[in-house]
Amino acid sequence: MVLVWRLFTRSISSQRIKFRKSMITHKQLFYTCLTPSIRFSRKSPIFSILRCYTTNAIKTKSLNSTVRFTTKKRETSELKNLIVLAVPEKWRLFGAITFLLISSTITMVVPFSLGKLIDIIYASDKEDTKKNLNQLCIILFGVFVIGALCNFCRIYLMSTTGHRITQSLRKQLYAAILRQEIAVFDKCNTGEFVGRLSGDTQLVSQALTSNISDGLRSTFMSICGISMMLYASPKLAIIGLTIVPPVAGLAIVCGRYLKKISKDMQNNLAELNTIAEERISNIRTVKAFSKEINESNYYNSQLDNVLKICYKESLCRGIFFGLTGFSGNVIILSVLYYGGAMVSDSSLTVGSLSAFLMYAVYVAISLNGLSSFYSELNKALGANMRLAELIEREPTIPIQGGKILEKQLSGDIEFQNVNFAYPTRRNTWVLKNFSLKIPPCMVIAIVGASGSGKSTIASLLLRLYDPNLGSILLDKHDLQSLNPAWVRSQISIVSQEPILFSGTIRENILYGAIDSVKHDVEEVAKYAHVLEFTKNMPDGLDTLVGERGITLSGGQRQRVAIARALIKEPKILILDEATSALDAESEHYVQKALEKAVQGRTVLTIAHRLSTIKNADKVIVLKEGQVTETGTYKELVNLKDSYFHKLVQHQTFA
Repeated sequence: MVLVWRLFTRSISSQRIKFRKSMITHKQLFYTCLTPSIRFSRKSPIFSILRCYTTNAIKTKSLNSTVRFTTKKRETSELKNLIVLAVPEKWRLFGAITFLLISSTITMVVPFSLGKLIDIIYASDKEDTKKNLNQLCIILFGVFVIGALCNFCRIYLMSTTGHRITQSLRKQLYAAILRQEIAVFDKCNTGEFVGRLSGDTQLVSQALTSNISDGLRSTFMSICGISMMLYASPKLAIIGLTIVPPVAGLAIVCGRYLKKISKDMQNNLAELNTIAEERISNIRTVKAFSKEINESNYYNSQLDNVLKICYKESLCRGIFFGLTGFSGNVIILSVLYYGGAMVSDSSLTVGSLSAFLMYAVYVAISLNGLSSFYSELNKALGANMRLAELIEREPTIPIQGGKILEKQLSGDIEFQNVNFAYPTRRNTWVLKNFSLKIPPCMVIAIVGASGSGKSTIASLLLRLYDPNLGSILLDKHDLQSLNPAWVRSQISIVSQEPILFSGTIRENILYGAIDSVKHDVEEVAKYAHVLEFTKNMPDGLDTLVGERGITLSGGQRQRVAIARALIKEPKILILDEATSALDAESEHYVQKALEKAVQGRTVLTIAHRLSTIKNADKVIVLKEGQVTETGTYKELVNLKDSYFHKLVQHQTFA
């Protein structure tokens, strides 16, 4: 087994890191950070990478040695990571394996007993035949009953353990997905995460329970069967087992190939999930542009890619099982031929030959089961690699940890020489040397052309991203040193396109509350003028909003989002074009509510309408990620040659 494992692990290659140049680039270093399952030791490899990054002194040879080092470590840990998942269920698995050994032992007793039964029937002493036959049949019936009970316990324990492992794995994976920083979601599609939650977890749990059970059963039956074959007739056993080494080699080759196919299959299925999720969730857009047929054709083309991979898997499995089945039949034919000759010269009894044939069949079935176990294990290893990459990954922006100040935030905000580019567009700077100081309890309006970085400022303040250079201070404390959860508990945001969850209006408003018991939903709803439209609904605040709030109008969703933001009673309020979706009447009501809401709070509003800008204490004008002008609305609009004056004239500060 050690030799087979070494042969197996030696073939696994790391496909995640490929050094195509003699130097390590930014992209390679960044991807190494995103892959926690690949870790460098504290010895020379890590210092080699740092020296390469700082001095560009290390060439391709040293890089290849580093890759081999990390690859070897990853290869040996794949099976270990898979087994670790089953540790919490070790006692249930131990019980299932115990029942498995008992039931397998009973199964392997059957051929021997039938052989003795045949010899009893063909015995010359006819007087004791019936007596011995009755005793043997009664004993075998009792043994079969015990075997059936053991089989029941084995299957029940394995099945329930599989469900428990799946549940635990999904809990870990879902928690790992939620704690990742936003940059990860910018790069990965929703369908990929859903695919990992549903398909990969199920595949891994099956490998750890049903597949392991079948593999252990096949291993035990193979060992017992071969032992009994050697006991019955060593000569026939040697003839029958000549096929085992070629079958084992074929299993190793096919298993490696199936592992690669499994990974490709899971990636393609994740892409399919993404396509289906996006199109179905945006079905109104699809129908508005009459793209039903086009989307069906596109989905079908992606299905064809999956089908091609399935064909490869089917071809591999067909060749393997076809050859193993043929080999097994050839062995049985050989055993019948040589065994018949041995029976004819009385060197072997008919019962012993019958028992030997049954053991040969059991061994053939068990070896076939071992090959299936090996191929399914490789599939699970491929799926577990995808899960481990995400579960073990530590986010660059944690959800907990950091300082919690003795007092609540006062609302003092300062951006100091902030430079920022999104992780997906690292060469495009959104903010460049951006500096801004906002005193507490002020209403600041940020205006600028589309793409000037207005919404990015809100994302950085919520610490959805960290700046590449510079720092953000809250009450004179660096934002990165504070506890993110504590900071976000005192900041509320109303985004340009508010997203509601599929539930009731009341549940969506309470989603923003830290403690839902302390708040009066009706009061907040009245404050944000949500009751203006819910009073005409039969269920009022308990009306279901549908997926993403699709049953509400844009203005209604916006008002629910404002209520959700206000119920938290934040110290800092971010309004990212919060009134852009409202009609004139709704804006009038909401503007009054916001005027009350801003009292005692620092408000950062991404301005879209002139009414919002006029009511601001200070206006910040952005151009290409930099502050170009600051002042009150009257001061800036009176500057005829100012950039703000041009924006007002052309209404391009959306």
